Amino acid sequence: MEQNLPELRDIHLPDGVSAFPPAYGWWVILGGLLLLAVLAELILIIRRKSKKRYALYLLEHIHRDNTVAAALQMSEILRRICVFKYKEAAALYGQPWLDFLNQHAKTKLEGAAAALLVEAPYMCPGSERYSPQDVEQLRNFSADWIGENL
Repeated sequence: MEQNLPELRDIHLPDGVSAFPPAYGWWVILGGLLLLAVLAELILIIRRKSKKRYALYLLEHIHRDNTVAAALQMSEILRRICVFKYKEAAALYGQPWLDFLNQHAKTKLEGAAAALLVEAPYMCPGSERYSPQDVEQLRNFSADWIGENL
């Protein structure tokens, strides 16, 4: 046995495993996480845009033949947005409702179209007090308000 001792050498441990560069599996996991983050943000953007698109779709498909009914439907669409975004405004009516809408709009609603929005819930459905131009002005204001607030 003593004859083999000169041939033995000390045990040398291998170098430690480096953390960098990471293995391919970690790159795949990192890429997957980034993809999930981008998809989540994209879904949020689509949801926000789809609410606006749906509100504008509803606004566009309001019948123009009855001015009072059209004003009521436009007010309902604006209220539905307020229930979603501005909880404190959902119970407003009359002049405070109009003031709230004007406060959150770049262009103010004034004149006959503003009076139509305020008075529509209390008018007879067949009333011809307001003209179709007032309804169109209210529709344009509603579309702008939806675009600014959703």
